[in-house]
Amino acid sequence: MIVDQLILDKKTSKTNYANDKKSEKPIRSIVKAFSWRVIGTLDTLLISYILTGKISIAASIASIDFVTKMVLYFFHERAWNLVKWGK
Repeated sequence: MIVDQLILDKKTSKTNYANDKKSEKPIRSIVKAFSWRVIGTLDTLLISYILTGKISIAASIASIDFVTKMVLYFFHERAWNLVKWGK
């Protein structure tokens, strides 16, 4: 039922930047992604340090984690912003 609504909404209404802009600006998604990744990276740094006992390895893991998950989160947020369900 929800999937049907998502498909029908997609077919019946065009999504464009003007419509998307009304709900949330891309810069907001970027700031949210960054702030969340700071928290997530500190968590990853701590867990990596506990498991490895080496701050250099933990920092390397946390650095890679920070960049990749921030990019993934941004696109995840933008995709969910296109979904009309729940708005």
